[in-house]
Amino acid sequence: MKEPSDAVQPGPAEKLARKSYERELAKLHEELVLLQQWVVQEGRKVCLVFEGRDGAGKGGAIKAITQRVSPRVFHIVALPAPTEREKSQMYFQRYVPHLPSAGEITIFDRSWYNRAGVERVMGFCTDEQARRFLEIVPELEHLIVESDTILLKYWLEVSPDEQSRRLRERITDGRKTWKLSPMDVESYGRWDDYTHARDEMFKASDSEWAPWYVVRSDDKRRARLNLIRHLLSQIPYGRKVGKKVKLPARQARGDYKAADYPFKFIPEHDWTANER
Repeated sequence: MKEPSDAVQPGPAEKLARKSYERELAKLHEELVLLQQWVVQEGRKVCLVFEGRDGAGKGGAIKAITQRVSPRVFHIVALPAPTEREKSQMYFQRYVPHLPSAGEITIFDRSWYNRAGVERVMGFCTDEQARRFLEIVPELEHLIVESDTILLKYWLEVSPDEQSRRLRERITDGRKTWKLSPMDVESYGRWDDYTHARDEMFKASDSEWAPWYVVRSDDKRRARLNLIRHLLSQIPYGRKVGKKVKLPARQARGDYKAADYPFKFIPEHDWTANER
């Protein structure tokens, strides 16, 4: 049996302990809050693109980024398959409305690079359409960057063995079955086709103004920390010191008494019962 090919070397063999991960993630979350404040105050625009094979850890990385920040600033875009109307449009058209405006950070969980990846490998577009996309995309991204948008593109690279483990886990873990689509199953056996598509994509679109950054993702915890640390290093956010917040005194107790309303409290379950 032919082994899947991959030119990306593996990262550290030892998995990062949860305690260390949570400690470092908390520090990075504080920095992400500072980034958020800077983006809003300065009216800046940030666009993050996440790509990778099924099971590479894109969703988990995005969740780690957005856990402690405002959804009014951080917008996650995960578009479904195009409608018949969208199929008739210019390919890039349906992505344009989701690009960030001033004071926003947009995160694409898969992006316009679907054309260079899953659409090409699974036959949803012609070879000519894929080729033409790869010719055009650098200039389109140049226009995005020239509009004063910070554009960062991340490819999460997972090994064949780790991808297999994660996809099997999605089959057996009831909390994760929603993550496994028929398309994931069908594309699983096409590792080399995806590797070839990835390499062609990098060759065409790893530009000076919008380079690709590769994240080794076999260790999800390391991958998330490394990715967040890197994106923070790529954005010149400042550490503005605002006025110290002090809670005001509560109003003096008046004559009003809370209404004796029949509130519908939910049942309070004894969650320790099973531990006895």
